[in-house]
Amino acid sequence: QVTLLESGGGSVQAGGSLRLSCAASGFTGTPWCMAWFRQAPGKEREGVAVIERDGTITYADSVKGRFTISRDDAFNSLTLEMSNLRPEDTAAYYCAAVSSDAAARAAIQVFGVMNPAIYNYWGQGTQVTVSS
Repeated sequence: QVTLLESGGGSVQAGGSLRLSCAASGFTGTPWCMAWFRQAPGKEREGVAVIERDGTITYADSVKGRFTISRDDAFNSLTLEMSNLRPEDTAAYYCAAVSSDAAARAAIQVFGVMNPAIYNYWGQGTQVTVSS
């Protein structure tokens, strides 16, 4: 059973920094992608940053230059370094992963790596609040 457990959320002032971590366990194979998503109240869940199995990284335009995603080689941990935080970054942040089976890879081709619909494993979320 795959488990993703986030930590590191909190409250900061605008311009501050936070580091989110995700401890992953239970994968039977190497996930195709691991990612961070976020969801603010009343808004849809949106992709923040994705790192693929080959190391390819994708960022949402809104976080480019401010956030950095990384993982360990064993896919046991995923990190999101966030700097120059803004009030609009306030949201619940979720760690997610998608498996490497054929159906998952086909979904990625159709919907792209930033679409939450392709991810089959999710953490419970951690809250980030940025005050102005």
